[in-house]
Amino acid sequence: MSRSMSVGNPSTATRLPLPPGPRGHFFWGVLPELRQDMLGLYHDVAPKYGDIVRLHFAGVDTFMLAHPDYFKQVLQDNNRNYQRNTFFNNIVKQFVGLSLFTADGDDWLSRRRLMQPAFHRQRLSAFGAVMAASTAQVLERWDRGADGQRLEIDQEMMALTLQVAGRALFSRDLLGESRELGQAFTDLSEYMNFRMNTPFALPAFVPTRPNRKFRQATRTVDGKIFAMIHERRQGGQPGDDLLAMLMEARDADTGQGMTDAQLRNEVAVMMFAGHETTSVTLTWALYLLSQNPQAEARLHAELDQVLAGRAPAITDLPNLAYTRAVIDETLRLYPPAFGITRQSIKADDLGGYRVPANAGITLVFYNVHRDPRFWNEPERFDPERFTPERSAGRLPFAYLPFGAGPRQCIGNQFALTEAQMVLASIAQRYQLRLVPGHPVRPHPLFTLRTSHGLPITVRRRS
Repeated sequence: MSRSMSVGNPSTATRLPLPPGPRGHFFWGVLPELRQDMLGLYHDVAPKYGDIVRLHFAGVDTFMLAHPDYFKQVLQDNNRNYQRNTFFNNIVKQFVGLSLFTADGDDWLSRRRLMQPAFHRQRLSAFGAVMAASTAQVLERWDRGADGQRLEIDQEMMALTLQVAGRALFSRDLLGESRELGQAFTDLSEYMNFRMNTPFALPAFVPTRPNRKFRQATRTVDGKIFAMIHERRQGGQPGDDLLAMLMEARDADTGQGMTDAQLRNEVAVMMFAGHETTSVTLTWALYLLSQNPQAEARLHAELDQVLAGRAPAITDLPNLAYTRAVIDETLRLYPPAFGITRQSIKADDLGGYRVPANAGITLVFYNVHRDPRFWNEPERFDPERFTPERSAGRLPFAYLPFGAGPRQCIGNQFALTEAQMVLASIAQRYQLRLVPGHPVRPHPLFTLRTSHGLPITVRRRS
């Protein structure tokens, strides 16, 4: 295990030993194991080598972290020494270019300050109405189907959250385009995963099959985004949403606004992030409830008592504590952001080991969320572990579904509010069951999706 949990002095880091880790293949290292089962590799190496593990990938060392103290040091205490990972960032930039997600330093800070007002808590009440209306529209369609109908719930949640993101952030109804956009975002996630796990892949301009799919998916998303920008520029009235804020922004030195290409990059990030995390969370939550009837019954009882048959409103959410706990527990077991990457600027001391300058860092939240040192019966679905009494004393950095520190996800409250609203609306009216025999495993792409979709039978509650 790790030598020490203390935060060391970076000035002495060069004299410290490197952390241990598996050698793997003489050249590829553990890249074959990563490509075959990423989460399995991360799960296996930590008990053998400790909370900081040196992993070799095609001649390059990366450092896997799996302890809350290390998360705190990298994301908060010494965050200025850790920037976006260059290898990862260059892959993501192929789709989103320079944007809030890929920027660093002062450039990132200015973008963050520009967009932050769009996600202030006072705006959530208006967003709540959009979430409720969009969910009601989906449930009305379900009501028209036969009782016990089979639905691909992952696709249903993707379409719903795309609609909410479009209406709330860009005042655009994307329901009619959700299937095409959803497939494009899936193709983009698969492509980025392919590039991360294939260090010597041919450049994007070479017409390989993955590159062709990537370019087609990019064209699909770009077509929707540029049409939205053009429509707004021609309309005269800027509106009151994230797109309006971006279009009204002016450079402090030149006074110039964003070009269409710059707007496209920021909109692409927010369109993707604004729906992906929540759709994945809801998919896993509905799966977990279908496998845990006692928790489902407790959820139904709360909804019946608080709502008494009416549709949920955002003002009900503080009284739906168990509903929120179901979301929190889902995010623990299946965090959409199952890990994040960083890159050290200078050498650092992590737990008595040396992390060199310019080293790749992987912070594996998935491991810590299931670590028995921090969670009792960690593999069990137990929403009540998030009651105030049972949460008391828990290490803050043992639960990071949205990251932490200055770069914590800008839309975390938006996502939590939407997930709670949608789950309350669905569970109030329906009982969902997984189609028998269907395999369900986590599939780590850009987010932690289900491996084979999620077919669910939907029955109306009596």
